[in-house]
Amino acid sequence: MKNQVAVITGAAKGIGRAVALELAHQGYHIVVNYHNRKEAALEVCRLAEEMGVHAMAVHADMGNLDDIRHMYEQIDSVFPQIHLLVNNAGISDEVYFLDATPQQFENMTNVDWRGLYFSAQHAAKRMINQHIKGLIINVTSNQAIANWPRSTIYGPTKAAVSKFTQNAAMELSLHGVRMVAIAPGYTDIGWAADSHLRKSEKLIPLGRFAQPEEIAKGIAFLASDDASYMTGCTLTMDGGATLPVVAANDFTDR
Repeated sequence: MKNQVAVITGAAKGIGRAVALELAHQGYHIVVNYHNRKEAALEVCRLAEEMGVHAMAVHADMGNLDDIRHMYEQIDSVFPQIHLLVNNAGISDEVYFLDATPQQFENMTNVDWRGLYFSAQHAAKRMINQHIKGLIINVTSNQAIANWPRSTIYGPTKAAVSKFTQNAAMELSLHGVRMVAIAPGYTDIGWAADSHLRKSEKLIPLGRFAQPEEIAKGIAFLASDDASYMTGCTLTMDGGATLPVVAANDFTDR
């Protein structure tokens, strides 16, 4: 990983921040994409550079295709190659189906699905043109395979990401580029103590939410040589949240 370059979208906070710092710790030079948290992104860069790597913060709304194109042009001006892309940026707004608006549909779909797709395309073209056997990691969700209320937009976008990962991995394998996905479950990124999400914690078989650093470790594994034979697959890290069915929910009573 030393002297390789990793691009992490949505890296100013939460899982993306943890991933950027973990990859810097592993020796990657990092590109920290942010939308509206410039100071937080610069802080991630500062912490990464203290580890002895180069880091740059670059703005882009991942729901805007022009922003995405410009972001990669900015990266080209600093780093001549990209070895790893972590497509992490996402919106996880909750809305009931009967209350959903076209704007909510567009916002979530444009960031979580369309933006991820074309971000991956930009990175893949650069890897192929430069004969780099690179890796693209797409952050999906366990909601791609299980079902929650208030998730009729978010869940399907994540299912699309998982299916895209499979299909694109076949095409990219012809060029020596791999694509995999990681599907976190509930990850504690600082939710309020009274958030309704807290009620779900005791229902998870392992009895707790994930920490961003744990998901970052999973991504670091996927980026390592130990995972070099993996492509088109999804690593689920959700503490067993998708294991019980309704009839078996007493399994998680505590």
